[in-house]
Amino acid sequence: MSTLLQQLRQTVGHEHVLTPETDLSAWEQDWRQRARGKALAVVRPATTDEVAQVVRSCAASGTAIVPQGGNTGLVVGSVPDDSGTQIVLSLQRMNRVRALDTENLTLTVDAGCILQQVQDAAAQASLLFPLSLASEGSCTIGGNLATNAGGTQVLRYGNARELCLGLEVVTAQGEIWHGLSGLRKDNTGYDLRHLMMGSEGTLGIITAATLKLFPQPAAQLTAWATVPDLHAAVQLLSLAQRQLGAALTGFEVMSQFSLSLVAKHLPQLNVPLYTQSPWCVLLELSDNESEAHAHQAFEILLGAAMEAEVVTDAVIAQNLSQAQALWQVRESISMAQAQEGLNIKHDISLPISSIPAFVAETDALLEREIAGVRLVNFGHLGDGNLHYNVQAPEGGNSQQFLQTHEDRVNTLVFEQVRKYEGSISAEHGIGTLKVHTLPRYKEATALAMMRALKQALDPQNIFNPGKVLP
Repeated sequence: MSTLLQQLRQTVGHEHVLTPETDLSAWEQDWRQRARGKALAVVRPATTDEVAQVVRSCAASGTAIVPQGGNTGLVVGSVPDDSGTQIVLSLQRMNRVRALDTENLTLTVDAGCILQQVQDAAAQASLLFPLSLASEGSCTIGGNLATNAGGTQVLRYGNARELCLGLEVVTAQGEIWHGLSGLRKDNTGYDLRHLMMGSEGTLGIITAATLKLFPQPAAQLTAWATVPDLHAAVQLLSLAQRQLGAALTGFEVMSQFSLSLVAKHLPQLNVPLYTQSPWCVLLELSDNESEAHAHQAFEILLGAAMEAEVVTDAVIAQNLSQAQALWQVRESISMAQAQEGLNIKHDISLPISSIPAFVAETDALLEREIAGVRLVNFGHLGDGNLHYNVQAPEGGNSQQFLQTHEDRVNTLVFEQVRKYEGSISAEHGIGTLKVHTLPRYKEATALAMMRALKQALDPQNIFNPGKVLP
């Protein structure tokens, strides 16, 4: 291993090969602090050529590589195991904006660019990169693509996969695929780009991407509404889609209890109307005409919804500051829940029409199974993605709650997801957290095809072993 470390230092520079003599916790521990691994070293290349050389050196010695961006994932997919034999390949030094084409509406960036940096680069050209996540100040675009991240504007713009036109990737043999095309049509064989996105670093290392940009809307408005139940929320979504069409860019649902945690732990945030109703909805409208036109569209929509008794009360943000405050409440739910204590997270997707029945039935099952259990339910109703989280009873030991109930709770929730023909992972991925459950909820033929792809592209199994595929 000393020979490998020497080669890596020659490639990226002595100061960019970090070994356990220094504190590696920022790279070895996942964001939720659910797992802590042990790395042989953390290697921080600055160029794609350096990444390729690192991979060649590791392949020659049979050393596994764990690619890592901002390490903000929620399924323990970007940290090493505890063997002390794996290299963590951090791409954070690769943070250049390579090219902007305003006529082709594309932006080419290194994989280590922070998502907010990408958004800002587009905004400086009066354009929009619409991927938006609560972790956008720390997650990287490479990680977003490797996990096919979703976020709050999937309803209008799609997942990360739909926002990427081209990739640059280092293969398990240390070769570079130069696929940074800005083409919107290219029907010349297998779509390698889509294969890499969502593979969580198990098939190749994304080093750069060409991303889709969009014109900035003339106006963007946010509204907050209370609804009597989830059936009403689904009805409001249908009404909003009919009346607003593609202008509806966001539709989030939040339970009363999830919002009460924000009010409790982040009292500086003003959580509107949540005490009046069991559910609140956050809507975003992007208008290509004017702010006045957008405001009128929202007023017509909410008026019709109130007349139909789908909405009981609502507020429309009057300026950007108010809109940002509303979104901050929504994006702070996870932080508030973490402050309440460890919890069991679920990132599921379901047919939108099935969500009310799923929640009612699964809530009842969990409440019957665990006395006093608390359910923190929120998410992207517009695309059928719920963060269906389970909190320990009030005053209980959250660590003990996880140890005692996590497996049973996961099984119960996942079986309900299967019953309603959903997915156990909507946008967070599989990582190691869900890898052992995947065979139960993924068709055997699909798993066999995935294994065949892994064997063909990474026959030594050096890219993120133990992740995604059981």
